[in-house]
Amino acid sequence: MGKGYDRMMVVQREVADIGGALSLLGWDQETYMPRRGAETRGRQLGTLAGISHTRFTSAEMGAAISEAQSETLTPDEQVNLREIARSYDRSRKISTELVKDITETSSVAIEVWREARQNNDFPAFSPWISRLVGLQKQVAEAIGYTDEPYDALLDEYEPGASTRDIAGVFETLRDPLVDLVARIRHSGVVSRADFLECEFPIADQERFGVTVSRQMGFDYDAGRLDVSPHPFCTHMGAQDVRLTTRYAPNLPTQSLFGIIHEAGHGLYEQGQDPVFEGTPRGSSVSLGIHESQSRMWENMVGRSRAFWRFFFPRFVDTFSGPMQGVSEDEFYAAINRVEPSFIRVEADEVTYNLHILLRFEIERGLFAGDIAVDDLPSVWNAKMETYLGIVPPDDRQGVLQDIHWSHGGFGYFPTYTLGNLYAAQFYRAAEQDLPNLEDHIARGELLPLRDWLREHIHRPGMTYRAGELVQKVTGTPLSASYFLNYMQRKFNALYRL
Repeated sequence: MGKGYDRMMVVQREVADIGGALSLLGWDQETYMPRRGAETRGRQLGTLAGISHTRFTSAEMGAAISEAQSETLTPDEQVNLREIARSYDRSRKISTELVKDITETSSVAIEVWREARQNNDFPAFSPWISRLVGLQKQVAEAIGYTDEPYDALLDEYEPGASTRDIAGVFETLRDPLVDLVARIRHSGVVSRADFLECEFPIADQERFGVTVSRQMGFDYDAGRLDVSPHPFCTHMGAQDVRLTTRYAPNLPTQSLFGIIHEAGHGLYEQGQDPVFEGTPRGSSVSLGIHESQSRMWENMVGRSRAFWRFFFPRFVDTFSGPMQGVSEDEFYAAINRVEPSFIRVEADEVTYNLHILLRFEIERGLFAGDIAVDDLPSVWNAKMETYLGIVPPDDRQGVLQDIHWSHGGFGYFPTYTLGNLYAAQFYRAAEQDLPNLEDHIARGELLPLRDWLREHIHRPGMTYRAGELVQKVTGTPLSASYFLNYMQRKFNALYRL
């Protein structure tokens, strides 16, 4: 094969196939793998990750990229070249041994975290956090950064973002959100939610969640739903997208909104152009943009009044016992109740970003050397009290609640808040392009929104960077004002502020 671009794409697709196998092994570890398989699985993942890294950073790939940069390419080919060259430059700075070490360590750490969380045993997990932080510091030093090590980690998940940028975003959100929480607390409005603490059969929860996600357009012939300790979405390709959630008999909305959230991610993966599968042109822009899809479906659609005009009667039919005598207004108020809570994934829309702020500050402190790993529980609890006015009763509901650190996923959390901002701005654009959007949703017609997202966000793949995509789709740069306006409108009405 003569052209440099063609040779580059051969390697890219091989690496993408290995990535799919890694995703499948990771999904199995979170869902069905026996616990005692962790060490072997870690070695398997490390071996494959090492092979992938060696192949991608090979001299052959470098030569192909260099040759492709002098060739005349189509716009889609230029996207692939741009993003592959960026990833190659970043990846070749990291040794294969370091990649394998991170993969093997995180695979074992996941199982240690799972047991430590169950037993409320932070000291058992602490050494693994220390080791993973140390490994990621090596990554940051190898890649390089402008201001602080955390910049290098952020750039992996949100290309072009910096710690200073993220800190600025949080500054614009902190005071308005803290003020809104305070006004809600003093509003005197208290919504009942006792009916959501009754017994909701898990089989019925699953059935209802699948029904809703199908209505959203999630294709179960190209996906599936399973159970894991921490809900997630992963994919082996556009035709194999896997969702998970978790169930509890007295927490029906936890599983439902978990399914809606992960299905939002799943629709993004299923919505990619299959012609470009395994290439940047057929991949998501960033984790922030990915999160915008899940947060939009979960909150702006799934917790909206219009959504429950259609689904509330069906929810009552499914759970007639606990929902007997409950009105639509009471249910809508309950699922949008604002109340500081210990668990991030169960947090309401208003307090959610304060959970992210806490994690961002802790991660930044860890990599700046300002926070010691052994001090994490006390630092965590102090920040919870500062931002949310509550202190976790144990580490299981505090510093041990998230799986991300066991994956070595430092720099990941800020993308959740970016996702909220992107979601609000995208949703406003969708409302302008689809004037009857609320009426469609109230009739259970969710595909018009799915199709709009597919056209404007899913199908372009990585044609545009996150900032460029926001500008193109909405006509303006990213701004927190859309999200804050959405929050004020919704919760001023709910709490009669």
